[in-house]
Amino acid sequence: MNLLNTFTKHWQKEFNQWPITNCHLLLAVSGGVDSVVMTDLFYQAGFDFTIVHCNFQLRGSVSDSDAIFVKALGEKYEKEVIVKEFDTANYAAENKIAIQEAARNLRYNWFQEVLVQKKAQYLNKEIGIVTAHHANDNIETVLLHFFRGTGVHGLRGILPIQKDRSIIRPLLHISKELLIEYANEYALDFVEDQSNTSDKYSRNFFRNQLIPQIKTVYPQVLENILHNIDRFKDVSLIYEEAITQKLKTLLLINGNEFHVPIVKLKKTNTVATIVWEIIKQFGFSAQQITEVVKLLDSNDNGANVFSATHRIIRNRNWLIIATLETENAKHIVIEKNDKKIDFQLGSLQFQLIENKVVSITSDKNTAQLNAKNLEYPLIIRPYKTGDYFYPLGMQKKKKLSKFFIDQKLSKTDKEKVWVIESNKKIVWVIGFRIDDRFKITPTTQQVLSVQLKAN
Repeated sequence: MNLLNTFTKHWQKEFNQWPITNCHLLLAVSGGVDSVVMTDLFYQAGFDFTIVHCNFQLRGSVSDSDAIFVKALGEKYEKEVIVKEFDTANYAAENKIAIQEAARNLRYNWFQEVLVQKKAQYLNKEIGIVTAHHANDNIETVLLHFFRGTGVHGLRGILPIQKDRSIIRPLLHISKELLIEYANEYALDFVEDQSNTSDKYSRNFFRNQLIPQIKTVYPQVLENILHNIDRFKDVSLIYEEAITQKLKTLLLINGNEFHVPIVKLKKTNTVATIVWEIIKQFGFSAQQITEVVKLLDSNDNGANVFSATHRIIRNRNWLIIATLETENAKHIVIEKNDKKIDFQLGSLQFQLIENKVVSITSDKNTAQLNAKNLEYPLIIRPYKTGDYFYPLGMQKKKKLSKFFIDQKLSKTDKEKVWVIESNKKIVWVIGFRIDDRFKITPTTQQVLSVQLKAN
């Protein structure tokens, strides 16, 4: 197999937006065999390109050696090399994400910056970013998606082109084995990433353990999965067309909200799938599908489910989707580390205190809660009809409507009442009374003090 000839023909067929004679490409080169072979193929095919390399500074002197190797590669091919150093570990810690995710974010964000610079430099050429993802990477990605849980889109694998970011992956039809053969045939030097041999990362486990075991039973498994990926790409297109048409009839825009007719949704043959296609665009996870489906048959008018940015609430015959920030939603999420939250009545200040240093207060604008009994995130919201709680000192629940009568609140006063809830249990009727289930006891170790600072 003449890999260079196969590569060139495939490029001209699938990536003709970037013609060989009128484009400038940014080749993402790590120094490994995949990206080294990719660089040689582009050079032999006559492309104009710049090499870009990320030094994530995760492997000490080895990371620096890789950067030096890539610079030497640029000298070999007489091409510009741009190296960017990242404090990846610090970025991951600050953003509370895994190292691999941090590296991916830093990498692709920087690629976009260089892309903009090169577009300004090469005004009359098509510019693109090229990565060395190959067929084995694609197979591993599909398997990871499958075992983690995915929709149809996750089974179509890595996209060869991402138009919105001008990312090109021309090696997806070429196996790792062929890339290694090419490197050996032309005596291409490359560096080995020792982390690829460790099964600490999920992808490496699939690569080093699972796939070889499956091969012992199904020797053609890699070819079969690649064929399935092609089929799923076609299925994905058909699926996308059908879903688009279905959502047009179910997802109705009403101001800043989206309304979904419950009766109409329940009549679909694939409720869970349609629910997922509706909710995923609002920050909900696949694990929340069941919760949202339960809302369809809920007798609790006002029952809701939250994502980080939106909530879905059942309102009679409708599911209403609204952002947490809008006045219409009037639900504010409190995370465990929040110190201050502003809302309609003023601001709430949160302080975690050891019980042994707490002085019990009678201030109605301060709630002292047993931190152990709280489940995050907490929610601040206006009270709604049907709300109840266990007023401090009482063992029986009481509707807020009756509590307000006892407090001699006027209708307008009631409209100004907000509550804090934890896992759908009211913790504090703000400015009035806490729930008995969250009171401080002699065994309480930590107290969450919440203080209202009124407008």
